[in-house]
Amino acid sequence: MSENDAVAQFSPPLPSNEYSPVEKIVIWTAIGLSIAVLSGLVLAFDTVWTDTLKPIIWDPVVEDAGVAGDAGYTPQNTTIYTLSMLGCVVLFQALFRKWNLPTDEKMTLALIAWVCLAPVLRVLEDADFFASTHDVLFISPIIHLHLAAWLIAVAFISHRLGRRFDGQHNDRAQEAQATLLGGFLFTALMLHWYWLYVPAHQSHPDVDFTVATAGLCVAIVTLWMTLVWTRTWPAITRGMMAFATSAVVLGVAYWVQFMATPWAQESGKASGEITFWPVWIVLGLPALVCVALYRAGKEDAMQLSLTGHTAGVLPADVGIKQWEEESEAWAEHPVEFLSNKALLAHPMVLGMVFGQLCDGFATMVGIDMFGYGEKHPVSDAVIQFGGTINDSVGLDWGEGAWLFALVKTLLIGLIVWLFVQMRVEKRQEHFRLLIVLAVLIVGLAPGLRDIGRLMLGV
Repeated sequence: MSENDAVAQFSPPLPSNEYSPVEKIVIWTAIGLSIAVLSGLVLAFDTVWTDTLKPIIWDPVVEDAGVAGDAGYTPQNTTIYTLSMLGCVVLFQALFRKWNLPTDEKMTLALIAWVCLAPVLRVLEDADFFASTHDVLFISPIIHLHLAAWLIAVAFISHRLGRRFDGQHNDRAQEAQATLLGGFLFTALMLHWYWLYVPAHQSHPDVDFTVATAGLCVAIVTLWMTLVWTRTWPAITRGMMAFATSAVVLGVAYWVQFMATPWAQESGKASGEITFWPVWIVLGLPALVCVALYRAGKEDAMQLSLTGHTAGVLPADVGIKQWEEESEAWAEHPVEFLSNKALLAHPMVLGMVFGQLCDGFATMVGIDMFGYGEKHPVSDAVIQFGGTINDSVGLDWGEGAWLFALVKTLLIGLIVWLFVQMRVEKRQEHFRLLIVLAVLIVGLAPGLRDIGRLMLGV
């Protein structure tokens, strides 16, 4: 049976600009909940805010930002955050698909850079760097909403400024786009520094921020070099990548400043010891795994790219039901026989693997070797069970966080296996990307935060 004959027997997938029934339900539910909460805040403020939302959501954020720091999560706010994240994935993938936003490897890399920015800033908050008026901006979940606002602004303005040059690879067009984006992104980076970092300088008058100022210069150079490196990228992903990488460099420069001249700690919890060896475990081992996966899949990824198809994504006019029921007809299709290994080299898979392993190893090292604690109730239950196993076998080492690392390793192995076996319709690309983004937020972000705290001793 030919590909055209197979297509003719099945109804084509919904057009990308149409919402599915489930998406419509989620959209209207989100609108209804928003109206209900806003109405409750106006009509029954004490019941909705003072007695319900404030103690569950806002009070832990304020406590975490305070001198005591590290307020734990509760089953209630954990459930709210989890359901909210899942709802946002369904909601935004529908909107992003209708807006025809890119979902390629370039966008994946840009989003990974933004995920890395969150823990860089969070570690500085752990180190009591930011002014007390700004602290809450760097506490979960506020930090993700805060950075989402920056991301949306950078993406929107970059797209508006440079979209007319997208697809034009001649020097004149690329230089014009780089000039427009460079001017805007330089201004945005300086606003980012002036709004978030400069007030903190005033909170630490005894510190000479020479290293950090040099870091700002390096961040500006990084911004421009990223624009050069992303020369053929669409304006939206080019702008997102350049701003995020330069902002990460700026934040890490303040890590180095703390190593050189530690500032006074309101919490008094800083150990004063700078430790680098955990990096080899927490970042080194996941990096080795990712290198092995990339080498295993890069050849098939290159071959699939030459066919014009995307790994794991069905042709535009083919639905998943047709693909599964006529599996023999599609057995020789490049998407079917190249995708499994090609996905191993995709930034989505590599990011998930690195992030989850990083989180697992950082938690193990931090708790079992450095005496840190776990804030999330589910993770803490796993660690406590690991401690029970330690007691039962007479193992006098750590608190049982090794079990958390093992569970993370097995879990990401299962996720990767399912991911490379999965095939999605063309209209589901945004859903797949946002699912990966959610996994990165709960894996890569806390893992990088943990290793940052271990390094700085905060």
